[in-house]
Amino acid sequence: MEKYIVTLTVEEREQLEAIVSKGSHQSSKVINALILLNCDISSGRMRRTGQEVAAVLHVSERKIDRVKKRFVEEGYDAALVRPPSQRIYDSKIDGELEARLIALSCSEPPEGQANWSLRLLAQRAVELEYVDSLSHETVRRALKKTN
Repeated sequence: MEKYIVTLTVEEREQLEAIVSKGSHQSSKVINALILLNCDISSGRMRRTGQEVAAVLHVSERKIDRVKKRFVEEGYDAALVRPPSQRIYDSKIDGELEARLIALSCSEPPEGQANWSLRLLAQRAVELEYVDSLSHETVRRALKKTN
């Protein structure tokens, strides 16, 4: 037995069919609309199982369960849009390290090099023990702010 049962009103069904059939919408919104339409039990037609819907739409059964859960618990609008990420990223670079990287990039490049590369800056920052490890991409993002 399924845990989350999707029952659409006539207005919701019409809105979902409009999203699927006309206009330009985000692909994730269209896929979520198709999931809700195919999982709806209020229509008189034969309802598909989660496995059948997953196979037709090329999505995982877990995604179908998540969309149905959001529809039942949070409502129609929440089921169509992707929830914002709750993840918080810690930055390795603080103001002091950023200042040191800028000063390092303005200094003379190492012998045998015409200019500082991002990888050289990252390696030198680790050699000088400013940080334990640092990627060239982190250096790029820090230096991009300063131009």
